[in-house]
Amino acid sequence: MSSPPDLLGVVPVLPVVVARTPEEGVGIARALVAGGLPAIELTLRTPAALDAIRAVSEEVPEILVGAGTVTRPGHAKLAADAGARFLVSPGTTGALLHAMQDTGLPFLPGVATVSEVLAALEAGCTDLKLFPAEASGGTAFLRSVAGPVPQARFCPTGGVTAATAPAYLALPNVGCVGGSWLTPADAVASGDWDRIATLAAEAAALLR
Repeated sequence: MSSPPDLLGVVPVLPVVVARTPEEGVGIARALVAGGLPAIELTLRTPAALDAIRAVSEEVPEILVGAGTVTRPGHAKLAADAGARFLVSPGTTGALLHAMQDTGLPFLPGVATVSEVLAALEAGCTDLKLFPAEASGGTAFLRSVAGPVPQARFCPTGGVTAATAPAYLALPNVGCVGGSWLTPADAVASGDWDRIATLAAEAAALLR
């Protein structure tokens, strides 16, 4: 049995994607792989999200597909059953954390304060999602947290852009950033997979 992936080490930018149909999810996934980003976080924000996860898992096996916006305990098992290989939550409660742990999948619990970071560490989680990153203090917050809790590692998501991503990635406690800029709504709507592949290639080239 292979070991679980280091979610913060797979790609410098984890694409955060909203798919309206399974076909859209597959098209985006293939474009990301073509651009050199073999990971995707498909958010549970549309009725088609679970079907999109299932389709990507089956049709684009070369990509690491995960479920994002896991906000209820029941989401965790549904996503795992659909073929998700990791889970991401925007925030964390005790019930939600236990549900994600019960799947056996790697996951990034969401945090926004030092107290939430400490609670996650107490639960055995060292790889975390900082959300909403910019609104929670951005790079200044992460630099401040590195002193008292150096064992915590982050995927900052929320307000991060192609322009600000390098500053995040330069921090020692940041493994990757979450980015929605890789899939512009107009490019997705028109099926402009080449444009998405180009944006993915630019993101893949960012140094950590």
